[in-house]
Amino acid sequence: MRMKTLTEWLSGQETASDRLRRGVERIGAACIEIAGLIERAPFEGQTGALDSSNVQGEVQKALDVLANDVFLARCAEEPAFAAFASEELDDVVAGAAGGDLLVAFDPLDGSSNLDVSMCVGSIFSILPAPAGKAVIEAVDFFQPGRAQLAAGYALYGPQTMLVLSVGGEVAGFTLDRASGAWLLTHPAMQVPPDSGEYAINASNERHWRPGLKGFVADMKAGKDGPLQRDFNMRWLAAMVADVHRVLVRGGIFIYPADARPKLADGKLRVLYECAPMAYLVEKAGGLAYAAKGPMLDLRPDTLHKRAPILLGSRNLVAKAWEASSGDAG
Repeated sequence: MRMKTLTEWLSGQETASDRLRRGVERIGAACIEIAGLIERAPFEGQTGALDSSNVQGEVQKALDVLANDVFLARCAEEPAFAAFASEELDDVVAGAAGGDLLVAFDPLDGSSNLDVSMCVGSIFSILPAPAGKAVIEAVDFFQPGRAQLAAGYALYGPQTMLVLSVGGEVAGFTLDRASGAWLLTHPAMQVPPDSGEYAINASNERHWRPGLKGFVADMKAGKDGPLQRDFNMRWLAAMVADVHRVLVRGGIFIYPADARPKLADGKLRVLYECAPMAYLVEKAGGLAYAAKGPMLDLRPDTLHKRAPILLGSRNLVAKAWEASSGDAG
């Protein structure tokens, strides 16, 4: 049976305007270009670190900067985009005058995996721009996750995939290198309500707060513990890869705040990572929480606001939230 292209699928999404559809296609084109850069990086000496850091003080890889440049260049070609915010930049970048959409993106998630040829990804979020405003400012991006018009990610792994929602179902597309097209391979993705998998960086256990530590201990106890089932732990050190597994197989992804001062508010950024991934998971039937409530209700107050996140299979997340919600104080 012939598979739908991204363009054909978007044309059937009643929740998306023509401008939003064009914008998503432009992002899809950027992700194809980034996939090519990643594939060629070993031949062109672009896998290592640079002598520079991003606005969060994190050491940048050459591909972090290249991917950021590609996103900006390709998206600037779409007149619907009024401005851009990137995890790699300290301020917003102007787009087209009269545009009605804002784009926030993490151009290359998990870039520490590049040296060992493991999965990396790109994450994007599309928000409405304020009507009639000539100059877009950072504050215009400070919207709750529920305001998103679309969100998605590209996964650069054994296959290159694009997973997204434009307000309705979550759909997954695989890049067909022969034709250069995104083809629909995972329609109407749903997160199973229960699962026996969890993703967390267990090396930080000594820093976790009591509620989370107790819940993870319950999972580790397996069939003999209060959750009465065996669990497997998975951790790929790239949010895109870990959340993709949740969307396909179920499970729970946890990146908590902990006792270390630099992680008191979590590590992952709301605009570029937490909100778009929470949007996808909830559109697919799962749940997502920040420290004090649903992640999609959280309104960031800076471009690089951080938050703890707990997302995945509905029943498992509900139990984790009940166990750890007291940790937020």
